[in-house]
Amino acid sequence: MTAITDARSGRLSIRAAGRTAAVSPLRYPGGKAALATFFGDLIERLGIDNARYVEPYAGGVGAGVALLLQDRVQQLVINDVDPAVYCFWKSVVQQPDAFAARITDTALNVEEWRSQKAIYRAADESDSLALGFAFFYLNRTNRSGILNAGPIGGVNQTGNYKIDARYNRARLVERVAAIGDLAARITVLSRDGMAVARQYLDDQDAFLYIDPPYVEMGGSLYLNAFTHRDHADLAHALDAKRDGNWVLTYDPSDFIRKIYSSHDVRDYELSYSANRTGKATELMIASKPVSAVLSDR
Repeated sequence: MTAITDARSGRLSIRAAGRTAAVSPLRYPGGKAALATFFGDLIERLGIDNARYVEPYAGGVGAGVALLLQDRVQQLVINDVDPAVYCFWKSVVQQPDAFAARITDTALNVEEWRSQKAIYRAADESDSLALGFAFFYLNRTNRSGILNAGPIGGVNQTGNYKIDARYNRARLVERVAAIGDLAARITVLSRDGMAVARQYLDDQDAFLYIDPPYVEMGGSLYLNAFTHRDHADLAHALDAKRDGNWVLTYDPSDFIRKIYSSHDVRDYELSYSANRTGKATELMIASKPVSAVLSDR
C-alpha cells in the first residue's frame, strides 16, 4: 500500500503516486486526487469486486476519476448539492463535446471573466451547460481556484502570472473527453450529502470517500458550508454505519476529534511527488473494515 504508519505517533503517511493529481478538469484547495492509489489499494484489500466509488461531497472528484480511468472501480457516483458544481459534472458527463468546444472557443481575458462571473452569480440551472461552464471557467482562472477570489494576475493583469496560467486548453479538453468516454459508468446527483451517504453505506459493493466542508475556513471556501450541527449530524449518521466501507477526511480540528472519539481517528500526512511538492496534514477517520485493513500491515 502507499501508506506507512509511524509506530510511535500513529501518524499515517501517504505518498502521492505519480500523476494522479492531473485527471480532474477542476482545481480544488486541498484536492485529494493524490489519494487515488491509496483508495484503490484499500478497495482491493477489502475484497470489493465491481466496486462502486461514491463521493457524497464531490467537488473535484480527483481520486474517483483517476480510479475509474484506471479501471480500479467500475462505477463512479458524483454528488454535490452546489448547483454550479452539479451542472458542471452533469454537462461534462452528458455533453462532453459541447463542453470541450466552450473550453476551446471561449476567450481568456478579464472581460470574458466578468461575463462568466455574472452567469455564475445568476445561477440559472435551466441552462446547465452555461452554468457548469461558468463555474469551470472561474475555477480555472481565479487565484487558487477559489470562486470568490479575483482572476489570476488581477483585474489589470499586472501579476507575474496571467489569467490563462491554469487554463491549458488542449489538456483540459483531453480530460473532459476521457470522462465523457466513461459516461455510462458515471452517475451524477445533486442531493444532500448525508442522504447520499446513507443510501450507499449499506451497499457492500460501495466504497465511500466522504470529504465534507472544512471546519476552519469552510465559509470562505464552500458555497454550502457546514455548521457545527451539520458536522455532528454527519458523525451521528456514520456512527450507525460503522461496518460500512468508508473513509472520512477533515482538516485538523479538536471539535472533529471529539465528535469522532469512539472511531479510529488518525493524523495523516499526504506527501506530494512529481511536479508538486509539500505535505498536507489532516485527519482521517475510518470505518471498522477499513481500520482493520490499515492496522493489518
